[in-house]
Amino acid sequence: MSSKTLTIPARLLCYCFHKPRRVFHVDPARLYYGSPQVVTGSAVRTVDLRSDTVTKPGAAMRRAMAEAEVGDDVFGEDPTVNELQKIAADMFGMEAALYVPTGTMSNLIAVMVHCRERGDEMIVGDLSHIHVYEQGGSAQLAGVHSATVTTLGDGTFDLDQLISKIRHGYPDPHYPRSRLVCVENTHNIQGGRVLPLSFLQELRSVADNFGLTVHMDGARVMNAAVALGVQPSAILQHCHSVSVCLSKGLGAPVGTMLGGSKDFIQRAVRARKALGGGMRQSGVLAAAGKIALSDMIGRVKEDHRNAKSFAQALLQCDPPMYQVDLTTVESNILRFCLQDAHMSPAEFCERMAGVDEEEVKALGQGVQVLMFPHVGGTVRAVWHLGISEEDTQLAIQKAHFVAQQHKLKSIRAA
Repeated sequence: MSSKTLTIPARLLCYCFHKPRRVFHVDPARLYYGSPQVVTGSAVRTVDLRSDTVTKPGAAMRRAMAEAEVGDDVFGEDPTVNELQKIAADMFGMEAALYVPTGTMSNLIAVMVHCRERGDEMIVGDLSHIHVYEQGGSAQLAGVHSATVTTLGDGTFDLDQLISKIRHGYPDPHYPRSRLVCVENTHNIQGGRVLPLSFLQELRSVADNFGLTVHMDGARVMNAAVALGVQPSAILQHCHSVSVCLSKGLGAPVGTMLGGSKDFIQRAVRARKALGGGMRQSGVLAAAGKIALSDMIGRVKEDHRNAKSFAQALLQCDPPMYQVDLTTVESNILRFCLQDAHMSPAEFCERMAGVDEEEVKALGQGVQVLMFPHVGGTVRAVWHLGISEEDTQLAIQKAHFVAQQHKLKSIRAA
């Protein structure tokens, strides 16, 4: 850590007892999909840890998009889209794949294909993205009922509870028919947890025994593969279908790949069209997806390493202010708690995103670190290709500065 970081306490004592500071505020009401008010000024550096969805395509990706060979994809004639779909299917170890505009649409298509009749039922984790963040689209648009199982801390769920949720006696007119089980890997709300391969294997065995299909919301499954040190196909062999996002850690501006059997994808094409997802010369976008799958998977280990470094630094903070379980930091998402009940997660995020004169004097520059208050009284931070090791060190300095400043404020109040 730099010498500037080591002199923070001394500098704080010099500056924190003078005139009231001028603060540049960021809207404290921003939520999961909110937008920050970015502080401008030459002395301010922004470290955006809100989500890995904020990534921007680099020069090579933009060049590939500009030079892409295109055709009409609804007619199946876009060569770049077709090549991307072949690359994805081979990588997933599946028969076919389909390029879809968004992950939410991709998950909904999978539900529509697996649950072919209105009134069918899928079983999902109660903290899954499909259940919490996708507007209930499976019920709203597909007429598919959801039954929930309790999401455990590692992103899995109890298989005995799953079995207890499976409906029997079809066609009894009183009940929906169980058709589908959905899992999420890595698990967003639980802090980027990687599902164990043994769990997926046991889940598939249960699903086969009861005639159910398994869909994986694998928006960040590439993070899971890198964390486990395996090929994506080693994970996906336990699933009938998967949705893989290209526009998070892999850096593409748009798109998700939906993988499955040939019959599944044929049906998915129809569902995509009905949902308004049939695009024409979409090779311009698919070209970015090809770069994402060919060049960007290996580098996500850097995001994992930076997230772990930040977590470790929080535990080393003096005064102690942060609570982190390092065993849960498995990929690029970090959840942590504040030990002082007098500062809420929303207040902490506001302070991390704000820049004042004291900070510029103490750190040599203003550092605006963007994070989100998260479920369970936690704070969430997500690393991605737009965050370097240097950015991570700046975020660490800011977190230590905020802790020191909060302590001094408490001393004054006492």
